[in-house]
Amino acid sequence: MRDDRPTGERHVPVLRDRCVSLLVPSVQAAEAAGRRAVVVDATLGMGGHSESMLERFPDTHLVGIDRDTEALALAGERLAPFAGRTDLVHAVYDELPEVLEDLGIDGVDGILFDLGVSSLQLDERDRGFAYSYDAPLDMRMDTTQGITAAEVVNTYAEADLLRIIRTWGEEKFAGRIATAIVRARTERSLRTTSELVEVIRGVVPAAAARTGGHPAKRTFQALRIEVNEELSVLERAIPAAVDSIRIGGRVVAMSYHSLEDRIVKSAFTAGTKSSAPVGFPVELEEHKAYLRSLTRGTEAPTPAEVEENPRAASARLRAVERIKAGPIDRKTT
Repeated sequence: MRDDRPTGERHVPVLRDRCVSLLVPSVQAAEAAGRRAVVVDATLGMGGHSESMLERFPDTHLVGIDRDTEALALAGERLAPFAGRTDLVHAVYDELPEVLEDLGIDGVDGILFDLGVSSLQLDERDRGFAYSYDAPLDMRMDTTQGITAAEVVNTYAEADLLRIIRTWGEEKFAGRIATAIVRARTERSLRTTSELVEVIRGVVPAAAARTGGHPAKRTFQALRIEVNEELSVLERAIPAAVDSIRIGGRVVAMSYHSLEDRIVKSAFTAGTKSSAPVGFPVELEEHKAYLRSLTRGTEAPTPAEVEENPRAASARLRAVERIKAGPIDRKTT
């Protein structure tokens, strides 16, 4: 079942105003230096954050990246009034350096990541992301390539399923679930979300489901991460983003679970601390921090925003500003 409402009615951007406000100083710095600011929406989705940035920054050029071709098409419709100052690219966000090189852009002023599964992917029931609807076990963000969740469920060894569900899903009943999947698939392949949910329900204690949410929630998260290689992509993408911004530029990242946030935190922290060896008598210039944190830990949505958009509830925002050239890149203003 497809949702035919206008994109703007279907998608409420998480922490929209806060994300845009964090990028204001970097856009203003670019304009003060006589340059046209360039911002990147590395997870374009249905274009809600991009639309807000383009409205707020009337002279800024925006690069939107998404691996989901359907999202690109919908965002393109939404952002059509700004077509003269946008480039919308079909790519995965760890391909940011190649995207910028292809566009002839040697540095950007702001980058936004809104990580995880998008509202579009959750709402389009035939994509198989949601455990609440019966659909084919697909879960690919880019439906033009890659393995499906059905292939993972029906072909991976039990040990690999256990590792994925335990590591990516942080599921304490991972062993039971992996064993049950392998047992069920010997009788017939698991092809739909409802078939998988039925298997999981059969081995997760009812008491755990009452306190921990839907019993399939963490397994579905694990399969989605595996299918789309989300965490390995993110581990490459955040350092690439930091390396792409100019001095005075900013990177804003929203995570929705601890695994994502841990990667973002690690990459940001590496740049906000001195790299001088312990006990080194003098901090050389190359050892000094090249990032400045703009948030104290993580920021969360307000209760009012969560009430308006329940999917924002688990969002955690971190942001940094580039204050000097880093150990690899030497971009200047």
